[in-house]
Amino acid sequence: MAEKNKSGMISHGIAAQNRKGRFDYTILETVEAGLVLKGPEVKSLRMGRATINEAYAGDRNGEIWLFNSYIPEYQGGVLSRFEPRAPRKLLLHGKQVNKLLGAVAREGVTLVPLDIHFNARGLAKVTLGIGEGRKKADKRHAIAERDWQRDKARLMRNKGKE
Repeated sequence: MAEKNKSGMISHGIAAQNRKGRFDYTILETVEAGLVLKGPEVKSLRMGRATINEAYAGDRNGEIWLFNSYIPEYQGGVLSRFEPRAPRKLLLHGKQVNKLLGAVAREGVTLVPLDIHFNARGLAKVTLGIGEGRKKADKRHAIAERDWQRDKARLMRNKGKE
């Protein structure tokens, strides 16, 4: 979980999460990618105010970029301004880029950003999921499975109290 220090900033842990991404897509594989940010963007991320619910990753000139992610402007008196929804470059090895772009083109899968987090060294990372879109019936099955797991945990918890 995200740990906040005295100033209320996230030192390491999840800064933004796309919970709907795991629901709308069946995630086949995950890849961790670095994220190119400016200083005020990092500070705004550390405040935990970013959203990636509508974000997606895609190809631009043979590189993978994160589009439509929202990182609001930092309100700490910094003069440099940036575009909150600007495309942000993702840092991956060449083999990873080729693998991801090949999978998207060949298999018809999508690159879904699942979360933005800070690793143990304090660097901003994006977890990308290679996902296939779910049908409505699959979503209903996922909801039923989640409800059953919740009910099962409740029954097991109550059984110990009797």
